[in-house]
Amino acid sequence: MSRIRPLIVMAVLLIVAAQGQQDSTSEALQDQIEKLRGQLEGFQEMFAETNNAVETLKKLKFSGYVQSQFQSAQTAGIASFAGGNFPSATATRFSVRRGRLKAQYTNDLTLSRFVLQIDVTQGGVGIKDAYVSVKDPWTRFIAVTAGIFDRPFGFEISYSSSSRENPERTRLFQTLFPGERELGAKIEVLPSQMLFNGEWLSYFNLKAGFFNGTGSTTNENDSRKDFIGRLGMEFPLADINLAIDGGVSLYRGSARANSKKVYSVNDAMREFVADSTASNLGNPYDRSYLGADVQVYYDLPVLGGISVRAEYIQGSQPSTSADNKVYTSATADLYRREFRGFYVNVIQNIGVDHQVVLRYDQFDPNTQVTGANIGATATARLTEADIAYSTIGVGYIYHWDDNVKFVFYYDLVTNESVSISAPASLAPYKTDVNDNVLTFRTQFRF
Repeated sequence: MSRIRPLIVMAVLLIVAAQGQQDSTSEALQDQIEKLRGQLEGFQEMFAETNNAVETLKKLKFSGYVQSQFQSAQTAGIASFAGGNFPSATATRFSVRRGRLKAQYTNDLTLSRFVLQIDVTQGGVGIKDAYVSVKDPWTRFIAVTAGIFDRPFGFEISYSSSSRENPERTRLFQTLFPGERELGAKIEVLPSQMLFNGEWLSYFNLKAGFFNGTGSTTNENDSRKDFIGRLGMEFPLADINLAIDGGVSLYRGSARANSKKVYSVNDAMREFVADSTASNLGNPYDRSYLGADVQVYYDLPVLGGISVRAEYIQGSQPSTSADNKVYTSATADLYRREFRGFYVNVIQNIGVDHQVVLRYDQFDPNTQVTGANIGATATARLTEADIAYSTIGVGYIYHWDDNVKFVFYYDLVTNESVSISAPASLAPYKTDVNDNVLTFRTQFRF
C-alpha cells in the first residue's frame, strides 16, 4: 500500500498537468481563432471597399483619339477649310489636328450620363463637350440634355471626326456651324428604344432644343434663344442588304445688330443697300436654315459595303461685309445674305481594311448675286465673302488595325470668278485661286 500511494499521487499530478496543458492549448487555439476571425473581417471590409471602387470605375469610361497629320498646299499662305488657314509664306505643315480625351460616367440604370471631352492640339487646350443627360425612368425613350454638345441639325455635325472618312467637314457646315457645338438644352425622343418597338413610330426620332446661338465658348449677348431641331427617319431593308436613313432639320434664330446700318441685297441692282434707321441698333435679324439629309447603305457582293450620303441646306445668314459666318461683331454693320449649299459623299469599302472616298460639295453664301456682280461697281459692297465655292475631295483610307488608320486625301477647290473690273483686293478671284490641299493623316483611337 505504501508503494501504491506514490503512484496514485503521480497519476493525479499527471492528470492535473494534462488538464492544465489542455486548457492552455484550448485558450491558445481560441486566441488564434479570434485573431483569424478579425483578419477575415478586415479582408471582408477591404473587399467591400475594393468592390465598391470597381463598381464605380465600371460606370466611368474613357475614350479618345489623336490625329497627327502633314499637309501640303498648292500656294503658301492660303485661306483654307482643310484644317484652318496656312500661315503666311507657309505651304507645308505638320500639326495635331485633334487630340481628344473623353470621360463618360453613367449610373447603374443608365438613366443619367455625364460627359466631359477636351481637345489638345499645338494651339492649346479647349473644351469640346460638357453636358449632363437624363432619361425619364418610366418609358426610357425621352432624354433631356443640357450643357455644351453637338447642335441637333443634319447628319454631318453629329458624325464623329474619329469615324468620318473625310478629314474635315464641308465648307457649308464649317461656315454655318463653326465648332459644331453649342450651349443649350435639348430633348431627344427615341420611340424605337421601348414603347413603340415593332410599330411604324419606331422608325422615327426627334432631337430639338434651344441654344444661345453664339457658339460653345462665347457668352450670350441677348435674351433670345435659337431653336434647332431634326426629325429623323430610318428604313431598314435587311432582306435586300439595304438601309436608308434621313431627316429634315430646322434652325430658327436671330442675331442682334450692334450698328444702325443694316445691309440687304437689292435684287434689281444686285448690290447691297443700307438701311440706316436709328432703331435698327439692337434689333434682331433673322437667322434661319432649312435642311434635308439622306444616307443610303448597301452591301455589295464580293466588293464590300457602299455608303452614299447627301445633304442640302438653304436659308438666311446675318453676317458682316468681309465674313459670311454668323454675325457676332460688337461694332460692325450687319449684312443679310441668302445662301444655299449641299454635298454628296460616296464611300466604298474594299474588304475590311480599305476604303475609297469621293465627295463633292458646293456653298453659295449669297444666292442673290453672281460672280460677275462681285467687284463690278464700287458701290455694290460685294466682297470675297459673297463668292461661291465648290470642292471635290478624293481619298483613300487604310485601317492598320482596330486602333490605327491612315488617310490620304486631296481637296480640289474651285471658286466663282469675279468681275474683270474688280478692284485689287478681289484680283486673285478673277480666276481660280490655287488653293488645293493634300492631307496625309495618322489616327490612333482607343
